[in-house]
Amino acid sequence: MKPPLRGLRGRLLVAFVLVAAVATLTTGALTFREARTGVLQQSQDNVIKRLRYHVNALAAGVSYPPSRPDLEWIATEVARAEPAQNWRVLATYRELRATSTPQDRFTELTPAMRSAVGSRRAAVFQRVSTPGGSSLVVGLPVTFETPSEHPASGVAVFLTVPQTGEQGYVDALVAAIGRAVLPALGLAVLLALLAARGVLRPVRELRRATRRIAEGHLDTRLAINGSDELADLSHTFNETAAALEGSVAELRRMEARARRFVADVSHELRTPLAAMSAVTDVLDEDAAGLTPDTATAVRLISEETVKLARLVDDLMEISRFDAGAAALQLDDIDLAESLRRTLAARAWLDTVDVLLPEPGELRGRVDPRRLDVVVANLVGNALRHGARPVQLLLYARELPDSEGAGESPDPVGTGWAVIEVRDSGPGIPADVLPHVFDRFYKSDTARTRTEGSGLGLSITAENVHLHGGTVRAANRAEGGAVFTVGIPLGRSPGQPLEREGS
Repeated sequence: MKPPLRGLRGRLLVAFVLVAAVATLTTGALTFREARTGVLQQSQDNVIKRLRYHVNALAAGVSYPPSRPDLEWIATEVARAEPAQNWRVLATYRELRATSTPQDRFTELTPAMRSAVGSRRAAVFQRVSTPGGSSLVVGLPVTFETPSEHPASGVAVFLTVPQTGEQGYVDALVAAIGRAVLPALGLAVLLALLAARGVLRPVRELRRATRRIAEGHLDTRLAINGSDELADLSHTFNETAAALEGSVAELRRMEARARRFVADVSHELRTPLAAMSAVTDVLDEDAAGLTPDTATAVRLISEETVKLARLVDDLMEISRFDAGAAALQLDDIDLAESLRRTLAARAWLDTVDVLLPEPGELRGRVDPRRLDVVVANLVGNALRHGARPVQLLLYARELPDSEGAGESPDPVGTGWAVIEVRDSGPGIPADVLPHVFDRFYKSDTARTRTEGSGLGLSITAENVHLHGGTVRAANRAEGGAVFTVGIPLGRSPGQPLEREGS
């Protein structure tokens, strides 16, 4: 099974969810930052404005240069002006320092900030973290009405104010954004899932349609909705399916015409061949009274007529297989006795070594005529192309031959009948072995004439497959070829396990 995230559906879902989550969290973070900056900026501006107002009001009552009592008075009055804000004030002039609260060391003030206030005419502020929380430190240079040659008085007022209220606003804002982000994230994920489903629906329909095409339903088409890339893909699929359906239909018509042509030709040849066979029989009887050359010609015509008649019969049989008209005439028979009758009918009992069960020991429901064709073709092939001794074996097996590629245990569990035909010849060449059941296949391309029709093994394989069995060709380790046929004794016909074996 494919891992969930390896498929297109999984990757799209992950991508949509990640985009939705990142967008939602980024929006929440930006919203929080802007809101926090707004809250702190408003508080800062208000503190600076009020500090400047109080300092400017008090500066008019202080002589320049100020003394230490003047600085203490400024610090105390500024802190007293905003009792609810808990202002802590520090006033400085050169080396003089005075705080609004005795013994207040004013540790929040950094040297950098004090230097900045001394060099500027505008207010300077800084946010610092203290054990009690965040605080705002503001530095404001004091301007006196002095002669123009003293533009900078050197007097500065520093203010520290805790930002407890602002921190409360920020905490409340974080909580509110957190409560808003979770539902928004859930909604974004839901929308992402819906969007992914909308994108994947045409893909799933395309997959189902492709599967139906592979199953042979060539009339399958996709519904085209919209004008996007997926609609173009569906349109292209429909055009391809229509072209494929037309091509397959034409191929089927051509195949049907070819089969009908072969069947018609074979049928039409049977009548003149019957007449030719009758004539050659008469000529064979009178061959002894003919001249040697004429007798040789008569015998040659007689042999070729027999071969042509056999070829026509084989073509007729193949055409029936191709047209699906071949049917089994099943009968419950003694398999060993059937094989003996096949050998006896062709005078092979003294030529072939047999190893068969006792009469009545192995019975099966098969088509006797087709079984006769299978055994006759295999034994005849061994006698023509192999070498003696030729052996014919019949035995029962509970499961199919384990050496057959792609085979599995018999699902019915009724056992198999196995027929083996062995010869002692040179065997089958390795490059020929995969093609021994092909029609008209010749191992020697220079040999244009053969004694048989070239269809015997093909007909053998078709008859075996019609019984739902398997057939396999191989070479024996001790030399020679072996053909193994497996027929399920209780299997329904027309259900082969393996098309061909090699």
